[in-house]
Amino acid sequence: MAREHRAARKSGPRTNLYDDITDKIIAELEDGRLPWIQPWGTAAAEAPLTMPRNASTGRQYSGINVLILWGSVIQRGYPTQHWLTFRQALSLG
Repeated sequence: MAREHRAARKSGPRTNLYDDITDKIIAELEDGRLPWIQPWGTAAAEAPLTMPRNASTGRQYSGINVLILWGSVIQRGYPTQHWLTFRQALSLG
């Protein structure tokens, strides 16, 4: 069965993830923080900053996704390094 194409987003141009990560690092530097020497066990991070894993498959994330997910753990104080896609969460109930 052919896959249906979704309508294009009307919210404007899609942002580049690499630009987003670069902008976050630059903002940290401008605030006087050196993100590459920050201790990984920060008080802001509830979960230890181990390699993020997909909670459904157990697969480790790689590349820029690791930095994005670590940033979310630190910024939002998530208690775990396990992640799901929206569809995986729906299928798990």
